[in-house]
Amino acid sequence: MTKETRSVPGAMTLAEIKEFASFSSATQRYIRRSLDVGLERSDAVETWSRDKVEEAGIQVQISLYRRIRDIRKAIPEGCAVDSIETFMPALISLAAYDLGQGRIHSFPAFRFLYERLLGPDSRPWLPGAFCAAAALPHLHPKTRKNLLQSISEAAATAPGWSNREPSFFPEWVEKVDSSRAAH
Repeated sequence: MTKETRSVPGAMTLAEIKEFASFSSATQRYIRRSLDVGLERSDAVETWSRDKVEEAGIQVQISLYRRIRDIRKAIPEGCAVDSIETFMPALISLAAYDLGQGRIHSFPAFRFLYERLLGPDSRPWLPGAFCAAAALPHLHPKTRKNLLQSISEAAATAPGWSNREPSFFPEWVEKVDSSRAAH
């Protein structure tokens, strides 16, 4: 007798929430901010900037993330090398920017962000883009080492990828004054 595998409603969403919770608070903040910028969910400058330096950084991110629509359109349907010429350089360049911000410290955090920015069809390309961007000289050698060591053998050599859309897209949460909430 064989066991039938069934998806439990909400189980994948819960797994995504748990994965997000495993990231540092700085990584969580950067992912939420990046999703606001990349998915154009809200005014990222108003929501996320705490000072002029951060505001300038968000403006740069907004400018760079304008490429996301074109990157999504360029995702290859197959694995033919000649179909990646416009896609991979743009993806690696954007990944290099995000890794250079010092808030994405692992492949799982990178994958979490980029699956949401680009969609599930990008999954087969994320390990290669991550490794290429993580190996670039703009990162400190120790950072490059830590990033490259964060990708598991399973992620780097996966024989296939899910085409399931991500279901959890973390957003800004207003702080609650706990002293007032108790009344």
